[in-house]
Amino acid sequence: MGGGHDHGHPRGHGHPHSHGDERRTLAAAVVVGAFMVVEAVGGWLAGSLALLADAGHMLTDTAALALAWFGFRIARRPADRARTYGFGRVRVLVAFVNGLTLLAICAWIVVEALRRLTDPIEVLGGWMLAVAVAGLVVNVVAFALLHGADRDNLNIRGALLHVLGDLLG
Repeated sequence: MGGGHDHGHPRGHGHPHSHGDERRTLAAAVVVGAFMVVEAVGGWLAGSLALLADAGHMLTDTAALALAWFGFRIARRPADRARTYGFGRVRVLVAFVNGLTLLAICAWIVVEALRRLTDPIEVLGGWMLAVAVAGLVVNVVAFALLHGADRDNLNIRGALLHVLGDLLG
């Protein structure tokens, strides 16, 4: 097996929309990530476990969007002798880490909820509602960013469906 064969795998630039899709995905990750910080601070100030839990969820959303962006970046690398299928396995490892992070966040939510059952704190409903409405706006912006991208791309389709699920939720 000589070094001149390519197993029919793409060697780099891919679809002509890939750079635009990459930028849209990065923009959505930045918007969602920035709001995650706002939501975490708002949840802490309002004493709202619901907002804090959603901030944790948005952390995984940001990681998923960042992973999709990273997938675009890594996909540019050509296959080589050691990695004839390129760098696709990196996505699996990062998805595994994202799953572990989600489990850790869920465990923290359960512990905090149990603590609040024994020692309730006051939740500032107005502040919580304002942050929640802002979160809805952020999901609409992220959806709009991803909606204009190439939906034939599995990275984009997965990110778009994830944001749509959050928007409907």
